[in-house]
Amino acid sequence: DTREQRVATLDNAACAFAYRDSVFKREPDRYVVTAVRFSLPRQHELRLDYAGIREELLRMGVDKPAPFHVAEAVIHLRTRKLPDPAVIGNAGSFFKNPVVDAALAEALQRDHPELAAWPQPDGRRKLSAAWLIEAAGFKGRREGDAGISNRHALVLVNHGHASGAELWAFAQQVIEGVQAKFGVRLEPEPRVIG
Repeated sequence: DTREQRVATLDNAACAFAYRDSVFKREPDRYVVTAVRFSLPRQHELRLDYAGIREELLRMGVDKPAPFHVAEAVIHLRTRKLPDPAVIGNAGSFFKNPVVDAALAEALQRDHPELAAWPQPDGRRKLSAAWLIEAAGFKGRREGDAGISNRHALVLVNHGHASGAELWAFAQQVIEGVQAKFGVRLEPEPRVIG
């Protein structure tokens, strides 16, 4: 804890983990993580509601999945969707799925029924950033060596020698383009330093 100038141990609740969020994001310069300990339950509780997991398990011929089957299905899905970082430099999923008020989500879905919008506990809706980016015309687009993957619209890629500044500038173009077209401001997932 850099503010208190001491070593701190934070439990799960103190970390305030949420969808792509935590105390480490909200107080970005406060903590330096030096170790992590996981407490895993002995009895597993499988989450099969993520898009494509059930279908992938069926494709694999698995009707009674164990945790390792789900892990294998996730790896297969991600391998198909995401570029291999050993082949093309990328920052993985670069943009968060934006959470907007229900009225905006409903208005967007009236014009674009294919836009996914997931209800949130507070009544707002989480939109698909990938859909917004693709519908704004950025999937597969590049400027110099910076671009968006042609395999997955959330993935910012470096086709060769783009600098960090060039990648960031391209990401800003995507953010501004989506906002201009849909009135929704995307937020980058990674914390940019420097």
